[in-house]
Amino acid sequence: MPVLRFGKALDPRNNSLNFIRLILALMVLFAHSFHIVGAGNGPGFRGENLGGWAVAGFFGISGYLITGSRFNNRLGTYLIHRVARIIPAFLVCLVVMAAVFAPIAYFLQHASLHGFFQTPTTPLNSIFANMFLKINSYDIAGTPAGVPYPGAWNGSLWTLYFEFLCYLLVAVLGTFAFVKKTPWPMLAAFLLSVAVWANIDRLNPYMQGNLDFNLLARLAPFFLGGAVVKVLSKRVGLSWQGAAVALVISAAMVFGFDGFGNQLAAPFLAYTILWVSTWLPSPKIVMNNDVSYGAYIYAFPVQQLLAVFGAYHWGVWWFTLAALVATMPLAIASWLAVEQPVMRLARRRV
Repeated sequence: MPVLRFGKALDPRNNSLNFIRLILALMVLFAHSFHIVGAGNGPGFRGENLGGWAVAGFFGISGYLITGSRFNNRLGTYLIHRVARIIPAFLVCLVVMAAVFAPIAYFLQHASLHGFFQTPTTPLNSIFANMFLKINSYDIAGTPAGVPYPGAWNGSLWTLYFEFLCYLLVAVLGTFAFVKKTPWPMLAAFLLSVAVWANIDRLNPYMQGNLDFNLLARLAPFFLGGAVVKVLSKRVGLSWQGAAVALVISAAMVFGFDGFGNQLAAPFLAYTILWVSTWLPSPKIVMNNDVSYGAYIYAFPVQQLLAVFGAYHWGVWWFTLAALVATMPLAIASWLAVEQPVMRLARRRV
C-alpha cells in the first residue's frame, strides 16, 4: 500500500470533526435567523451566505468520511449504515413538526384545533409527502403564518435529499475496483461535477431549468471534493504546511473564478477543515456524541416556533441565542434516543 509522503493520516478516534460539524450546524442556525426575523440574507461572500458555506463544509466532510465508509464496506453494509444514520432521525423530526410544532402554531392562529387534520397540507400528508427525503411540502395545515418567513417549518431539510444522492453516487463508483485502486476516477468525477456547475446556464435549457438538477450540480462538487481528499489520503497526509497551501489555493480559486470558484476550491477547503480537526480542541462529550445532525434538523422549526410566539421582534442576536438554547435539548434527545441506538442496531445486524 502507498505510504504517506508528508503529514499524517486523520485519526478516526482523535479528531474534532463532531465539534466542527456542530459549529457548522450553528452557523446555519445563525444564518437562518436573518431570514426568520426578516433581516435579509445575513453575512456572506462570493454568492453564498454563511449558511451556504456551512453546508459546503458539511458536504466536504461527508465526502471524505462517506467515501471511506464505502471503500471499507460491502455495498449492502454501506447502504444500511447510510440509511440508519440519516433516515430515522429525519422521520422523527417530521413527526415532531406535525404532531407538536404545527398544532401549537395552528391553535395560536385559530384559537382551536378545529379543522387542523383536514386543511391543506394535512399533518399526515406532510409526513408522507416528505418521508423519502425529497421535501415536497414545507407548510403544515397552513402554518407557520403571521411571521416574517411564513409557510415553511423546516428550510434545512432540503439538503438531505441531495446529500443522499451523493451517497448513492459514491455507492455506484465504489462498485468498480479500479476506483479504489487509483485516485484518478474520483478526481475525474470531481472535475466533471465542477464543469457541470460552471456550464449550468448552458445545460439548463436541456433540463428545462430543473431545480433539483441545479441544486445537485451546485452541491455535488463539495461532496466530491471531500472524496478526492480521501482517495489521496494515502499519498498526501494532513499537515499545517499542506493546510496553508490549500487555504491559499482555495482563496485564489474562490476569488479568481466567478460562478464556479467555490466549487473548484472544494478539495482544498475540505483538506483545510480536516487539518483543523487534527488540532482544534474538542470537548470530550462532543467527541463521543455527535449532536450536529440533530441541531441541523431541529434548529429551523425551533426558530419558526419562536417566531410564532413573536420572538422575531427581539432582533437577530437575542433570537439566535434563544433558538440555540431551545434547539440543543432536541438535538441531544435526537442523538440519545434515535440516532445512536439505530446506528448501534445497524452495526450489530451487518
